[in-house]
Amino acid sequence: MDFQNRHVIVTGGTGALGTVLVGLLLNAGAQCHVPYSSHTKPETYPHKDHPKLKLIPSGSLADEDTVAQLYESVPDLWASIHVAGGYAGGKIVDTDKADLMKLIEINLMTSYLCCRAAVRAMQQRQSGGRIVNVSARPGLEWRTGTNQTAYAASKAAVAALTAALAEEVAKEGILVNAVVPSVMDTAANRESMPKANHANWPKVEEVAQTILFLASPDNQVTRGGLVPVYGRS
Repeated sequence: MDFQNRHVIVTGGTGALGTVLVGLLLNAGAQCHVPYSSHTKPETYPHKDHPKLKLIPSGSLADEDTVAQLYESVPDLWASIHVAGGYAGGKIVDTDKADLMKLIEINLMTSYLCCRAAVRAMQQRQSGGRIVNVSARPGLEWRTGTNQTAYAASKAAVAALTAALAEEVAKEGILVNAVVPSVMDTAANRESMPKANHANWPKVEEVAQTILFLASPDNQVTRGGLVPVYGRS
């Protein structure tokens, strides 16, 4: 897959999945623009010295002005990949409005605002583009969201956003899809679930490869896809 000289934004590009994905994109020739928050130490980022990487200090991606500034700073945007998000479990009786709104903000709102800004940028170029969101298994298979209802609802909204937007912009050559991971094999997930069968979890490299194809010029026909990446789990 050739991304040579194509500009790509990756939100959440400093996390476990995002870091692997950015590495794949850089190897494929992409110019990667990666926003990062104040909690990130850019000097420790594995790809920090790559000539085609631009790390961008950023505020909240749930803020409209912050997102607008980010997308206005990127020339000739080809792809926008929205890995940024968060997780919180809990029974509904223990999850109040503030907890729900936080998940909606970090999962749905960040994806929505970045999709909106990406579509605007791609419409100005008038040469199409690719958008990839990240939902989650409870957002697609709702019954798996027991004891995490707020999270499931926020990720289901990301799935609905993806399918609806894909229809809205298809005729402009903008293909919109989402990957839908189950629990991914990361150090943090292994620590929080030490007794799980980690061998069955999808590897971040495998999920990243799926995103890479959906965001690539090689993807000519797939749109509106909610692509399960469950591994053997």
